[in-house]
Amino acid sequence: MAPTNSSTVVTESWDIADFVIHKGHGVKGLSEKGLKSLPKQFHQPLEERFSEKRILDHVSIPLIDMSKWESPEVAKSICDAAENWGFFQIVNHGVPLEVLERVKEATHRFFALPAEEKRNYSKENSPINNVRYGSSFVPHVETALEWKDFLSLFYVSEEETSAFWPPVCKDEMLEYMRSSEVLIKRLMDVLVKGLNVKRIDEIREPMLLGSRRVNLNYYPMCPNPELTVGVGRHSDISTFTILLQDDIGGLHVRKDNGTDWIHVAPISGSLIINIGDALQIMSNGRYKSIEHCVIANGSQNRISVPLFVNPKPEAILCPFPEVLANGEKPLYKPVLCADYSRHFYTKAHDGKKTIDFAKISDI
Repeated sequence: MAPTNSSTVVTESWDIADFVIHKGHGVKGLSEKGLKSLPKQFHQPLEERFSEKRILDHVSIPLIDMSKWESPEVAKSICDAAENWGFFQIVNHGVPLEVLERVKEATHRFFALPAEEKRNYSKENSPINNVRYGSSFVPHVETALEWKDFLSLFYVSEEETSAFWPPVCKDEMLEYMRSSEVLIKRLMDVLVKGLNVKRIDEIREPMLLGSRRVNLNYYPMCPNPELTVGVGRHSDISTFTILLQDDIGGLHVRKDNGTDWIHVAPISGSLIINIGDALQIMSNGRYKSIEHCVIANGSQNRISVPLFVNPKPEAILCPFPEVLANGEKPLYKPVLCADYSRHFYTKAHDGKKTIDFAKISDI
């Protein structure tokens, strides 16, 4: 039985995994018990703990005003950011700000549900694989758990969404996805033209924009944030990701694949765009899928809502012929998107190692 007093020291007899994962309380449930110390299951190895000494002061990812998105200057800024940073923030993006606010409110509503209701969407109980509530990343293979709860929603159809997505948030998430479609297509058009791909035809559209997944992430207050992480070092496997974050902060991006980090400070009304592994492969490494992480917070709860724009699972990922037209050697072999995704989800977060799955080994 889990302890119930408001300020708790966890004992060895308390099954943390059962309480957090199987009973559906999540790390939010742990946080709300007022723990004095972080359970050892969340203690990251020393090399994975975040050091503020590694944050670069007075450095930020590019900020791009999308109000004149047809301008060549805007297109150049987007492609330059994709090539040199892998991350950028956008304002005046066309997604109504009231839609974004409703998404954040719906996220808080879902995580405020009782554990027994959230548990209905767990891996063991969800009626479909496309709706999944859980904690950490892949708990059964992780040596240390991450301090995060999530709800993952993979879009298949309006009918499935209506039947199986949680009622407290499904309308807001659908509205967010619909409202982002114009932005997604504008960004994709700019990015592929930067690779000398003239248009996205019926063959390439599934390869680039074939599926959508939206995640609701909840990072509760942590008793010893210096000992753990909200999300460990990784890069996304998407074509690109659109991230909505609240005003708390905590996302950090690796600079130049070195040891330093850049804090992505929240900007009101903005969205964050980051290039995923799929587009790094298709661009033959020209566009960068950058390592990033989320630190734990000792004083505030944080939410974020990433919208992953993905290839279809049956798409083949490989460099565009247009990128290789000048004789450039391919850095990546063709891989099935479903195989790449399966590889990502069968291991703990490990920085940029996932991309090795597609690398040509003799380069």
